[in-house]
Amino acid sequence: MPASGPVPAPRPVVLVIDDELPLLDALRQGLKTEFDVEVASSAEEATMLSATRQYDVIVCDQLLPGEQGLEFLMRLARLHPGARRILLTGYINPDLISRSVALAGLSACLIKPVSTPELIKVIHQALAE
Repeated sequence: MPASGPVPAPRPVVLVIDDELPLLDALRQGLKTEFDVEVASSAEEATMLSATRQYDVIVCDQLLPGEQGLEFLMRLARLHPGARRILLTGYINPDLISRSVALAGLSACLIKPVSTPELIKVIHQALAE
């Protein structure tokens, strides 16, 4: 009979949404060392994924085909209120950032380009909230 030790805690599950496929792949590779990572290249694809799985953190780009990231995160907040939400944007607009944090209950709003170590740190901070 195998020795039974402590069961490791499940890894946090992170969904990353961005339509820039090279960036999406780089984020997946960088984050998978610490998290279970799923990716989507559109809000529509992310909606389908979120219908079948709960996510601890959702990281979403602001500019997406079809639906803006902020609107998507606000919609997901109603469907998955326990998920932490992080918005990525390429535009430095302090008004948008502060309004976005309040409207969607964001854990963070990060300006692109964001480094993988910075994103890992912010995801851990969001999980600790």
